Parts: sequence; structure tokens; C-alpha cells
Amino acid sequence: MKNLFRRSTLIVSILFSASALAADRIDLPSRIKSHKDGILTLMSFTVLPDVTTSSLSINGGQSNDTSLKQTTVGGGFTISQDFPLYLEGTAGYSRYSPTFIDNDRKLNIPVKWNSFSLTGGIGWDFPLTENRELKLRPIFNFTLGRIESDASILGYYLENNTDIDPDYLEFLHRGRMNAYGLGASIMLDWEHYREDYEVDVELRYSNIQLRSFGSEYNSIEGSSTASVASLWTRWRALTGLTMLNNPLRYVLEASNTTFFGPQRDALDFNYLTTLGVGLELDSSDYPVFITRTRILCRYTFGENVSGFALGLAMSF
Repeated sequence: MKNLFRRSTLIVSILFSASALAADRIDLPSRIKSHKDGILTLMSFTVLPDVTTSSLSINGGQSNDTSLKQTTVGGGFTISQDFPLYLEGTAGYSRYSPTFIDNDRKLNIPVKWNSFSLTGGIGWDFPLTENRELKLRPIFNFTLGRIESDASILGYYLENNTDIDPDYLEFLHRGRMNAYGLGASIMLDWEHYREDYEVDVELRYSNIQLRSFGSEYNSIEGSSTASVASLWTRWRALTGLTMLNNPLRYVLEASNTTFFGPQRDALDFNYLTTLGVGLELDSSDYPVFITRTRILCRYTFGENVSGFALGLAMSF
């Protein structure tokens, strides 16, 4: 049984430009409407098991302070060669903190949206070669998520000094929105394992349609799409050293993820590439359920962004 557990950290910085609001009122409805369309798009970065976006931290400029923090944990495995059912799962969390600005009253209104998502996948391996090293894997994906909003300013001021639509005002304070997603992935998986080295290559395209539901406010209904093509590769070989009564392996890893649809340019980049190097410990001789542990240092880069990461992976 193969089980992959991936986690990394990436810190990037992007400047967002400020936009002027009307002098006699806070133009929150149009701002909220533009932001709510992006909330589901930002959630779409957390619904798939991808090493390049497993953790992001983005800070905006002072004039329109928009920030995003997100992290995901995911993995997948095939039960056995005799019963090649493939299962995967991803849990994601993100916090999106835009600030609406009233230039006339010198007032900043911070709003925070928190999203939680769980994504599952069920697939089947179809061998393309006699030795079963190359497999075609169609996957059915499903997502369930929740978004909540809060505002750290007195509602009295907003109610008495602005003409904000009540639905928008209520959503700013106690807004809640559920989301679901249905979609599919297609993966080409090559596993070439020998005594001295191991090679893994995964080529994947995923498309999940996200929709909101269960909201009391029709004005905040939204939709988005997670559309991603990715290539992930890994080389493992012997170092000549022994630890835990087993050979110590070095690991080289490379991956590239390209975004399509609403995700494209949503965070000021269209793709991310990751290069990693690390070591793998084999603990299969000990009575623990973890058979292998990998620690990797990764460098991630793309258009306008770059950062370093520390990755942890486990096999069971």
C-alpha cells in the first residue's frame, strides 16, 4: 500500500492597489460583491492535494490591506494491485482579510473571512503495461466547505452612518456560506521501483466546480472552479549509509502546477514550480505504523513569487 502525505510552507508577498470610494458614503456593497466572488476562488486553492500550494501566506499593501493565509494537508493511496481502488483526501483552511476603506471619514473596516474545506476522491487504477508500472487513474472528486465572516467594528456606526444594504451589513458581521464541489481528475502514474533506486512520476489534471448553498442572503451566492494541471516527480536512491537497520536514501523532487480559469492570476501568478532535496528514513523493521519518513527542503518559484519550504512526507 502506498500512502503519500505532503506538507510544505511557502511565504510570498504581493502588493494590491487601492481604489478610491465615493466621498459621501462607503461603497461597501460593490466591494463585498467583488470580494465574495474571490472567496470561493481562494478556497479552490485548498481543495486539491498539491505540493506547491499546501501553505501560502500573502500580505497586501497598506493602502488596501488584503491578506491571505492558507494551509492544506492531503494524501492518497491505492489499496492493492489485486484490488486497485484509489482513495485520496485533502483538508484545507484559509483566512482572507480584506479591509474596506472610507477615505472621507478616515475609517478602515477590517473584514475577515475564514474558509474550511474537505475534499475526497475515489478512483480506480487501469494498468497500461504488463508489469503494472504505468497506470491510468480516473478519479471522482467531491468537496464540502464552509465560509464565515466577521467584522471588528461596531455595527452601530455602520447602521447610522452608511446606507449599506442590510443583507451586506448582516453578512459582514455574521455572514456564513456553505459550499460544495463536484468534479473529476485524470492521472497518469508511473512507479518504477528497483532495489537501488525508485522513480515516481504523476501527471494530473483536475477540475472541480464549486457552488455556494445554504446562505440566507441571495446577494452573496457565488461560484468558482478549481482547474489545475500538475506534474510531480520524485527520485529516491541509496546514500551508502545505514540508519534504523535500513539503508538511508536521498530524495530529489520536482513539480509544476499550472492554474486555469478563475484561479489564473487570482494571486498574481499562473504557475508554481517546486524543487526539493532531502533524506528518507526506513523504519519498517520497527513496530510502528509509519514505514518511511521523508524530510525535504523545497524552493518554490513562479511569476512574481518565490520562497523556501520545509516538507514532511510519510508512507504507511
